[in-house]
Amino acid sequence: MPQKLVIEGNLPSRFILLGEDDEDDRDMLKEAFTALESSLVILFVNSGKEVLSALDKLPPESLPCLIVLDYNMPEMNGADILLEINKHEKFNSIPRIVWSTSGAEKYKQICLQRGAADYIIKPSTSEELQQIAKYMLSLCDA
Repeated sequence: MPQKLVIEGNLPSRFILLGEDDEDDRDMLKEAFTALESSLVILFVNSGKEVLSALDKLPPESLPCLIVLDYNMPEMNGADILLEINKHEKFNSIPRIVWSTSGAEKYKQICLQRGAADYIIKPSTSEELQQIAKYMLSLCDA
């Protein structure tokens, strides 16, 4: 059964919203991010609807510096989430990355057309993951 998302208290001024239903992928990306920036906060959600719910609950002054979406999540895929995010002007300035195990050009093009800053294939080595995490963090500063 999915966890109900509850956002309490103040979020830091710099945090990442990660929509990822695979626990191993969440843990690996969290480890890569915190190796680069130990104080970074990552808000995890497990499904497409939870991504939208989390964004909806955040006050305008507490939006993430980056949204990372797994392409294949329960309820909605990354491309569908991008469509919904685009309906809200307050999210326009937040870079969005879709990452996936699929290298299908079709998925990549759809996501880029729907506003993703990039479409990244999940890496197979820890070195690649570190490079990807570093790249993603650079978008937080853009």
